Amino acid sequence: MNDVTWSPLKIWSWRLVIIGAFFGLWEWSSATGVLKPILVGRPSGIFKYIFSALFVTGELYRDFAYTLTSILSAFVVGSASGVLVGMLFITRPNIEALMSPIMLALNSMPRIALAPLFLIWFGLGMGSKIALGFSLTFFIVLTNTVAGGRSVNPDHITLARTLGASETQIFSKFVLPSAVPVIFNGLRLGLVFALLGVIASEIFASDHGIGQILALYGASFKTNSVFGIIFMLAAIGVGINLGMTALENRLLRWR
Repeated sequence: MNDVTWSPLKIWSWRLVIIGAFFGLWEWSSATGVLKPILVGRPSGIFKYIFSALFVTGELYRDFAYTLTSILSAFVVGSASGVLVGMLFITRPNIEALMSPIMLALNSMPRIALAPLFLIWFGLGMGSKIALGFSLTFFIVLTNTVAGGRSVNPDHITLARTLGASETQIFSKFVLPSAVPVIFNGLRLGLVFALLGVIASEIFASDHGIGQILALYGASFKTNSVFGIIFMLAAIGVGINLGMTALENRLLRWR
């Protein structure tokens, strides 16, 4: 017997119940000493910090602006480069065959381990953060671009060539429309990984940024503040996904 599909209102109601129960149990456990507040914090203290940091002291605005600028810069440069190189590989198989082992080796490197090298090359400023975010974004977008270009039905390509279509027409009418939805999936992931790369680089070493503040709070055992920043970063990540999904739905209404 199939389950009855729940309405959006019922789904959201149960979500709120689960979230409320989770935070209620967390607050009770910390308040009664079942869990040590210095290790897990308290929801009341976490939300108090978030409210204070955003609406009272405003202490995080400069660092958020610095971090978001680095994230967007890494994403724009990394995604544009990934799409361009991916399209080059799709249209020039010989170049892909030549560069594929090199790209595979570079993509196999643990990018976080490159943070000290980027720090040496670009210093404590924004450059090293953009470099690490770029290194994560580029390969994700590149892989999705190539996969999207290869997802076109070969029979359609054969039929188009039989009817006398040029390579340019085949690319614009078949390959590109087939690749765009997959590219958008790569862009969505690339933006999230740009955020992760920039934050990780700031935690490692930085003169500004949310990652640096997060590291300072962690070293000072300010658990509520650490969780507060993590929650705000999670909200940014959710916003990024929702924004990219809305943009994709708007631009790809022809599907």
